[in-house]
Amino acid sequence: MKTHRVLLFVSFIIVLTCSPLLMANNIKLSHKFVVVLDAGHGGKDPGRPTKNGYKEKDIALKIVLAIGAELEKNPDIKVIYTRKTDVFVDLFERGKIANKAEADLFVSIHCNAHNTQAEGAETYVLGIHRNKTNFEVAKAENEAIYFEEDYEKKYSDFNPNSPEAVIGLTLAQEEYLDQSIELATHIQKNFVKELHRKDRGVKQAGFIVLHQTVMPSVLVETGFITNRTEGAFLNSKRGQQEIAKSIAEAIVNYKNSLNQNVGEDMVAAEATNKQEVNQPTSSDNDIIFKVQIAAGSRKIATKPYNFKTLDDISREQEGGLYKYYYGSTPDFNKVQKLEEIAKTKGYKSSFIVAFKDGKKISLDDALKTSAN
Repeated sequence: MKTHRVLLFVSFIIVLTCSPLLMANNIKLSHKFVVVLDAGHGGKDPGRPTKNGYKEKDIALKIVLAIGAELEKNPDIKVIYTRKTDVFVDLFERGKIANKAEADLFVSIHCNAHNTQAEGAETYVLGIHRNKTNFEVAKAENEAIYFEEDYEKKYSDFNPNSPEAVIGLTLAQEEYLDQSIELATHIQKNFVKELHRKDRGVKQAGFIVLHQTVMPSVLVETGFITNRTEGAFLNSKRGQQEIAKSIAEAIVNYKNSLNQNVGEDMVAAEATNKQEVNQPTSSDNDIIFKVQIAAGSRKIATKPYNFKTLDDISREQEGGLYKYYYGSTPDFNKVQKLEEIAKTKGYKSSFIVAFKDGKKISLDDALKTSAN
């Protein structure tokens, strides 16, 4: 019994000792890949009008719930819904939900409509309308704001009927554009490969719901409910399940590609000598220590969602490679702790590098200079 109490006391001391370090570095040990699923329209907003009785708001919701059910099978993914029932949610609020959750992805599900027998699936990222067709799709989805109270105040700087109005909207999402396009590409490939759907491609347009988010975001037009065959497919349980499984698989593929692109297998093979834990702090303010965690030919945004939630990431180009570093400090003791954190995140081959006047120098030289 006495031994048990001693162990409990020691464990308590360890937790107290480690907590400041964890808090200081804002580590989320239980972090999951957060996906916000947005079923378009809802409640008083039925979505695109049809003559066959199909309702976009109902189909979108059923697909979203099925996507969520698939994703929730993965223990590394957390799913958040903007709505799970037939209720109306402001476009402004949908983005707010994703931002508050610090989501890694935002996926909005919709159905298309046309006065012809047009068919096929297309996935949009935020951008400037490249043609009238893209503009008309965005215009139709953006008109949901008219169901909102005080929409004149909320969207005073945006006119959904004006192509010029969306130019300013693209700036907030610009840094996530590459990732949004990558996700959209995964979704479209799956539609074609798994479901043999007509591929209408990855497109850009000024959707308000995408503009409200600060993470990679896409809007999926799953098909045309006005098409006799495709509409029946979208309205069927089998069709909704197949579409949902295809989109969920694309999201998982996207998530896995992030780990592959900036995983430990991309860390440059550079030899480095292990140093003693207690090393002197650099007395030369021009010497900075960083932890190199990855290297590769792709230029990737230095955002936490790309680096397993690690923040304070910097990127430098050396020849044909981009090298990615975690942290920046003149304190060698501190950078060693950062290296340990990087390794707990999965970057097992990460190592410490040193810079003087902005140029990389050997770690031995940096430590010798620090010791003098």
